[in-house]
Amino acid sequence: QKSGLAKANWLATIHHGLPTTLYEPTFETTAEEPYLAFLGRFSRDKRPDRAIEIALRSGLKLKLAAKIGDDDRAYFHEVVEPLIDGDRIVYVGEIEEDQKAEFLGKAAGLLFPIDWPEPFGLAAIEAMACGTPVIAWNCGALSEIIDQGVTGFIADTMDGAVATVPDLLQLDRRKVRAVFEKRFSARRMAGDYLAAYARLIGVPTEAKAS
Repeated sequence: QKSGLAKANWLATIHHGLPTTLYEPTFETTAEEPYLAFLGRFSRDKRPDRAIEIALRSGLKLKLAAKIGDDDRAYFHEVVEPLIDGDRIVYVGEIEEDQKAEFLGKAAGLLFPIDWPEPFGLAAIEAMACGTPVIAWNCGALSEIIDQGVTGFIADTMDGAVATVPDLLQLDRRKVRAVFEKRFSARRMAGDYLAAYARLIGVPTEAKAS
């Protein structure tokens, strides 16, 4: 975004944050069959078809929690629905906010295989807040959010994404949560905004992200 606005008076890049109490991680995946998760919309730019292929090729179940908007209905019926078998690929419907902690927290990993310049990717840090690592495509801001080999993996190709799945399953979920608390908490975000505003008006500040 910054590179596309060369004449802008850039001050700071401040990532979104969430309250650290919003999700309480258990650091344990489901006791049932391990599954990968997809959370978002059934749209072409979110690429749920990629998520399905990753799951099938890696031999893991995929649970899709997604909204079917009016603009995405044709895409869902033509591309995604034929791939949902109710066994390996399961559509759980659109979930509420209070269901996310269990859905993400019990998942072995979140798949975020987008195909557009995502300006942030809130679902990625929601997963990290639950201690769940992420496999994301190298689009938009995702490479700024994912710490390669710590909170997940950034992939450029389908083969590359599939190859990271075994390593994803071995990541330390407590470290994933720790990175979330350090980099993506609401407190850190607020501190960064205060520091930016102080620089803008020329007021010294000792505000630090935490």
